[in-house]
Formats: sequence, C-alpha cells, structure tokens
Amino acid sequence: MVRVREMTAADIDAVSEVRVRGRRFAYAGIMPRAYLDGLSACEDAARRREFFARAGSEVTSLVAEDAGAVVGWASFGASRDQGAAPGDGELYALYVRPEVIGTGVGRALTAAAVAGAAERGFSRLRLWVVKENARARRFYERAGFAADGGEEEYEVAGVPVPEVRYALEVGRTF
Repeated sequence: MVRVREMTAADIDAVSEVRVRGRRFAYAGIMPRAYLDGLSACEDAARRREFFARAGSEVTSLVAEDAGAVVGWASFGASRDQGAAPGDGELYALYVRPEVIGTGVGRALTAAAVAGAAERGFSRLRLWVVKENARARRFYERAGFAADGGEEEYEVAGVPVPEVRYALEVGRTF
C-alpha cells in the first residue's frame, strides 16, 4: 500500500536516490550517457539539503512510501513561467524508482500534487516534460494533462533537450 506524505529532512538521502535512478531510467537514450552516469545521489542530496532549508512554504515536496521505504518524490509550487497567471501552479518534478513504474506510485503522487495545488489555491497546474520522453508524456496525458503549446529548450552536456509544457485545470483528476 502506497502512502503519500510531505517530505521531511530525514527523507533527503532517499529522495536523492529516487531522483538519480529515476533520471537515469527516464532519460536513457535521450540525454548523453556520460551525463547520466555522472549523476551522484550524494551530490544531489547536498543540493537537496540546501534547497530544503530555504524552500519554506513556497514549495511542497511529497514522498511516496511503500512498506516504509521512499519509492517516489514530487515537488510543486507556483509556476516559474514568465508571465504566468497568479493562479498557475507547477509540478516541478516527479520521479519514482524504476522498479515501481506501473504500480500506481506515480498516479498517487500526481493525485496528491493536484489536490495540494487545489488546496494552495492554484486553478491550473503546469509541468514541463522532455519532448522525447514518450512514457512520461503518456503518463501525464492519462492523468488529464494536455500539451498547451509551450515549448522551450535547454542543454545537457552540449546536447539540446527540447521540452513541452502540459497543463491541467485543477479539479480535473484521473
């Protein structure tokens, strides 16, 4: 049985492990292998500690637990998009351990993030997803998100990584 709760500082190491393993799995064949192999859970945990200490109530981070082990993580807050409406929230990230993909962990985290966004007064929840990440795009589409035409690109180890933006009117859940 998966339980979703707010993240605590005690979860940072486990969350960093989820983030690194999740990124390596999700972006295999999309981002340079050397970059993915160079990801470090220890370095991520150090950044998470700094971020967690200063994030305050502006960012909500959730963890999914199964049998007491952290198996997923999601983070949301106000939209970072330039020109975003005051009621726009953003699902900043969602990762699960690769071995639990398809078990409902991601759905539970997404549902909790959408509910949390509604509680915080957001009327719309947006997210950015790597354009070539077909698995993630299908997941978000099944959750009710739809591409809204927003596109941007960033670089990873000199390789362009295009992203597309998805949006969901809060209150519409899967």
